[in-house]
Order: sequence, then C-alpha cells, then structure tokens
Amino acid sequence: MKKEIHPTYNKIVVKCSTCENEFETGSTAKELKIDTCANCHPFYTGRQRFAAAQGRIDKFNRKYGNK
Repeated sequence: MKKEIHPTYNKIVVKCSTCENEFETGSTAKELKIDTCANCHPFYTGRQRFAAAQGRIDKFNRKYGNK
C-alpha cells in the first residue's frame, strides 16, 4: 500500500436514534448515527406486520381470478 493516500480507519461507536442502542465498529468516519438498527427494526425483532401485504395479494387474486 502507498503511504499517506488512504484514510485513517477508526474504531467508532454507532448510535441508534430510535432505541438509543450503541455498538462499536470500524469506519473511516469520525462518528455515525443511524435511524434504526437490528435491535429495533421490525424485520429483525419479529414484530413486522404482514396485514398490508396480505391485502394486496388477495386483491391481486380477486382481480385475476386466481383462487
């Protein structure tokens, strides 16, 4: 690697603004704030709602005659 052309790689603390969870990672950025993390995102927590998707599927099946 050439010297003095690469950004410095730092250990930083990532902060979630939704649930205030913090975890450590590496990045070239000085700090990182995120909106949702795996701790509070509905897909990862199992609290995801499928009602809207189910309604769209039923509407499609009624429209095109699939049963």
